[in-house]
Amino acid sequence: MLADRALFWPRHGALIVADLHLEKASWFAAHGQPLPPYDSHDTLDRLAALVAETGARAIWCLGDSFHDRNAADRIAPTIKARLFGQAASTKLLWIAGNHDGLSGGAWGGEIADELTIDGIVFRHQSMARETRPEISGHFHPKIRIHVRGRLVSRPCFAGDAQRLILPAFGSLTGGIGVDDPVIARNFSGPYAAMLVAAGRRLCFPCGNGVPDTAMANRA
Repeated sequence: MLADRALFWPRHGALIVADLHLEKASWFAAHGQPLPPYDSHDTLDRLAALVAETGARAIWCLGDSFHDRNAADRIAPTIKARLFGQAASTKLLWIAGNHDGLSGGAWGGEIADELTIDGIVFRHQSMARETRPEISGHFHPKIRIHVRGRLVSRPCFAGDAQRLILPAFGSLTGGIGVDDPVIARNFSGPYAAMLVAAGRRLCFPCGNGVPDTAMANRA
């Protein structure tokens, strides 16, 4: 588990991310809200930095990698070039999501509905009836905690022994409270909100109301 909203699996050399939402700013601009068109570059900068840091040989993107199904019509040539360049140096796999603009192609990578590796299922949205271990995205979990008297909101992982939901990796993404029923109903009992800070993995119990903020105050 990495501080910048990603997983790294050394055995397979795989960097695992979810919900990049590339071209989200250009979608807002096309709908009358002129946001600066830098979110895709920033997201890809952070992704490239993690590849360099971990030595990843593959990138698995767990859905909603593009903000909408028409993103391919708006994507800048520089972003296209960056995606093809990344795919040339690492094996790039796109898991299809509910927002994806993958109609523009795989940008040098491959597209799949889901992936099963070593008995673990990787897909975009958690499936309640799934009995195998599962890693997914979709919900953009975030945690709000009090740290030394200050309220802090951060993207986080949500998981138990069976399932793990990744935070959104995209630089221009919102989130849902990790204790929200929309997330809680993906777990059969108590689960944890997790994040990495100062090289430490911090866990906050969920599933019985709000996360245990007393742990954060001691962190």
